[in-house]
Amino acid sequence: MNHRIDRRRFVLSVASSLAAATLPGAVRAAMAPNDKFDLVIKGGEVLDPSQRLRAVRDIGIKNGIVEAVEVGIPAERTLRTIDATGRLVTPGLIDLHAHTYPYGSAIGIPADELVPFQGTTTAVSAGDGGANNFAAFRRFIVGSTRTRLYAFVHIANIGLSGFPVGELYNMDYARTEDAARTLAENADIAIGIKVRMSENVIAKAGLEPLKRAIRACELSGVVGAKVMCHIGGVENRQLMSDILNTLRPRDILTHCYSGAPNLRDDFTNIVQDGKILPAALEAKRRGVHFDVGHGGGSFDYTIAEAAIAAGATPDTISSDMHVFSGNTPGMPYLTWVMSKFMNMGFSLEQVVEMTTIAPSRAIGKIAKLGTLQVGAPGDATILEVVNGPVEFVDTRNNKRKGNVFIRPVQTVNGGIAFGRPFSAPFSVR
Repeated sequence: MNHRIDRRRFVLSVASSLAAATLPGAVRAAMAPNDKFDLVIKGGEVLDPSQRLRAVRDIGIKNGIVEAVEVGIPAERTLRTIDATGRLVTPGLIDLHAHTYPYGSAIGIPADELVPFQGTTTAVSAGDGGANNFAAFRRFIVGSTRTRLYAFVHIANIGLSGFPVGELYNMDYARTEDAARTLAENADIAIGIKVRMSENVIAKAGLEPLKRAIRACELSGVVGAKVMCHIGGVENRQLMSDILNTLRPRDILTHCYSGAPNLRDDFTNIVQDGKILPAALEAKRRGVHFDVGHGGGSFDYTIAEAAIAAGATPDTISSDMHVFSGNTPGMPYLTWVMSKFMNMGFSLEQVVEMTTIAPSRAIGKIAKLGTLQVGAPGDATILEVVNGPVEFVDTRNNKRKGNVFIRPVQTVNGGIAFGRPFSAPFSVR
C-alpha cells in the first residue's frame, strides 16, 4: 500500500476524530439566566458513573447538549419537561455489540425498534457490513436512524449478508486491504475490524482470519483502530489460547462468556473443564477488553461464574441483539442482560458504568459520550429498578433466580424524547 496515501488517511482520520470530539462544545452558545431549556428531565435519581454522581438532580438540555445538572431547575425555565420522579436517570445506554444493519445484513434489526425494549441511545453494528456493502450502511441506515450508530467493518467483504452460511468458509472473502480502506474512509463512524473465529464460521483456517483483521487495522492508519473478535466453539482448545495470545491491548474479545461447543461438541472457550485458561487471565492483565455479547447462543452462566471468580470480569455489557437472538428465551435486551449481572453480584453502579462510559471509551469518537456532564450529548435513559422475584435463563438453558431487574421507561436522544413530549417542529439530529 502506498505510504503517502497511508499518511494522508492518518491525518484525515485524526482530523475527523478531533472534529467529532470537539464539535458539541464549539457550537454551544452560553445560556443567559432567563433562557429556556428545550427539555428538562426533572426529579430523577441521576446515576452517572463518569462523575461518581448518584443523587436527585434535574437535567437541562439545550440544542441537543446537556447544559445543566442541578437541584431544582425552575419550571418556568423549560419548554418541555419529563417527570422522572422515583426513577433512575442514567447517561444514554450504549450497546457495544448489536446488529443494526437491516436490509444489508441477514440478521440486522433497526436500532430504533430496540429503544422501547432496552433504552439505547447509541449502538454499534458488530460487523454487519464489509467492504462491499458498508457504504449502503452509511448512506441509507445511519442517516435515517435516530439511534447514534457506529460500526465495526467485517474482515469479510460480504459482511453478514450470507448468514447462516459462514462468511469465512471461503477465506478469499477476507480481503485485508479492502477492509483497511473501508475503515480509513469511514473513520468517523468505524471503530475497527470485526472477525468471527468460531469453527462454524472459519472452518480450519486457524489464526489466519484474526491475523488479517489485525493487519487491516494497521494498514488503515486509523489511530486506535481495534479488532472485535467473536469466539464461541473455536476449532480446538489450543486455538482458543492462541487467539487470546494474539489479541492486542484494547482489542475486544466479544462473547467472552460463551459456552457454545465447536462442531465436535467440544467446549473450547475461555473456561475449559471448569478452569479458566491462563491465556485468558494474561489477556485480561494485558488490557484486552472483555465484552459480554449475550446474544442467542453466546452467554453461559457456568462459564461466566467461573471466569469472573478467577478475575476475568467484563469490561462492557452488550446485547448482541439481532432478528434471531431477540426471539430467544434468554431475552438479550441490554437492560435485561444488565439485570442478569446485577443478580450475579454486580452493583447498579457497575452495570451502568459497563453500558455507558466504558463502551464510550471503547468507541472513542465523541468527547463526553456516555456521560451527563455539561457539554455532553443530550442522551439520557430513564429506568425503573424493580424489586421482586425474577428468573433468568442463559443461552444453554441454565437458570438463575434473582430479586431485582431493570426496566426501561423512556429514552432521550440528542435532546429529543422517543415519544412524549413531542418536539415541535419534530426535528431530530
